[in-house]
Amino acid sequence: METRLERLDENFAATGAGDGLSWYDGRRLCVEGKAWGDTERFFDRFPFRARDRVPGPVWELSRYSAGMAVRFVTASSVVAVRWRSLRPELAMSHMAATGASGVDLYYRLEGRWRWVATGRPGAFPDHSQTLLTGMEKGIEREYLLYLSLYNGVENLEIGVAEGEPLAVPPVRQTKPICFYGTSIVHGGCATRPGMAYPAIISRRLDRAHWNFGFSGNGRMEAAVADLLAELDPAVYVLDAFPNMNADLIWERLEPFVRILRKHHSTTPVVIVENILYQNAVLLPDRRRMYESKNEMARRVVEEMKADGFRGLILVEGAGLLGSDGEGTVDGTHPTDLGFLRMADVLTPVIRAVLSS
Repeated sequence: METRLERLDENFAATGAGDGLSWYDGRRLCVEGKAWGDTERFFDRFPFRARDRVPGPVWELSRYSAGMAVRFVTASSVVAVRWRSLRPELAMSHMAATGASGVDLYYRLEGRWRWVATGRPGAFPDHSQTLLTGMEKGIEREYLLYLSLYNGVENLEIGVAEGEPLAVPPVRQTKPICFYGTSIVHGGCATRPGMAYPAIISRRLDRAHWNFGFSGNGRMEAAVADLLAELDPAVYVLDAFPNMNADLIWERLEPFVRILRKHHSTTPVVIVENILYQNAVLLPDRRRMYESKNEMARRVVEEMKADGFRGLILVEGAGLLGSDGEGTVDGTHPTDLGFLRMADVLTPVIRAVLSS
């Protein structure tokens, strides 16, 4: 690993006055989850040219940094972070500020990613926190820092002890996983950014990912498909049905996949059925809602397969959140437990696709 690291020149670090730390611009690190370079703000998810192509709410949500992360290596005994949030609403009534607007630090231990610290946002807009201190010096460690799920990040800096410069690990050579969908893909309502199910799957498979979850607005517009088709992922994972009804699934699912297939004829497409709403056991209308959507999804997928589409995998919604009703905040949006359960179902599916 030593010969492959790009060591950042400490002369380019902005040294804090009297705090004993050297601060490095996060944009100079190994940034993952950023699919395009031509963004208006560095940590936007869509390119600037998409602003007038996609629905307005999708564009605004694309300015949230969900799924983005920075990797870095340091032997510092201290790791600190400071970041600026885009919007003043740091939390929601059903989602903690740590998940919506915080940052989340992982450390590679014996080949696997392990959580070590969470950056809690303070008063808007600027936040600063020492994440780790007192570690043994002289041991290089690789870190992965997830950015906010339901807020944008205007800027990000990593602080290390003076005299312990940062290094940038090599870019992964494997293709990322591309997730598209609703607030569930987006990460609502994880208590911290690393607990969104796309992030959990990404760590388990040790592969970067793109998160294109758009809260309340995952409706499979053709303009969004055109953008996703510009990318070259290992697999597309489509989880948009909670924002659609059966008629919209009939209208948009096949054209959306067709656009992806036009540019990527062999890239697998995993289609995730609607979750089973947790309170539907008492609400027959709510039960009929997801049943009708999933029945339509199965029909469309079967018709696509009969029409010659290959590499389509449909994942049933029944087991995604478990059967005890404990997997959500409000019957729809997963808790951390719910996201772990979703990852448990989807990880082996995606792993099998990647190995085939």
